[in-house]
Amino acid sequence: MSRAASDPNRLIDVVLDESIGRSTPDVEHERAVAIFDLIEENSFRPVSDAGGGPYRLKLSLVDARLVFAVSRANGEQVVTHILSLTPFRRIVKDYYMICESYYDAIRSSTPSHIEAIDMGRRGLHNEGSQTLMDRLAGKIEIDFDTARRLFTLVCVLHWRG
Repeated sequence: MSRAASDPNRLIDVVLDESIGRSTPDVEHERAVAIFDLIEENSFRPVSDAGGGPYRLKLSLVDARLVFAVSRANGEQVVTHILSLTPFRRIVKDYYMICESYYDAIRSSTPSHIEAIDMGRRGLHNEGSQTLMDRLAGKIEIDFDTARRLFTLVCVLHWRG
């Protein structure tokens, strides 16, 4: 068993609220990859939880708010954190627009054009990831790579919602 798999401060399952429905194939691919990567490697610990993980996470949108419902592996509820989407709106909108440009570019543009768009896309993704870490500070401890994967899922929820 790897060190990451034996660490109790991690996610073992991530579920997106399916009542929102499905999106484009590109967005669904991003979702699937983010969830797979997140489960494979993450650092996740609710600050208020003394019981320890590993944890399950359900992400959903309720009344234009982002809901992090955290439970233990056995399903026991640990904590629910609700975040305003306001700090994410501009970043998600810009990220979605640049992703559309990126998906169009990979089908028809030159490698240098694709690389330029991808650099902008990664920059916005990093900004959104840092915003998510900041918004979760004092609630859920995550590392930057975990924040990146979770931000992808926030975008997927936002795009579908």
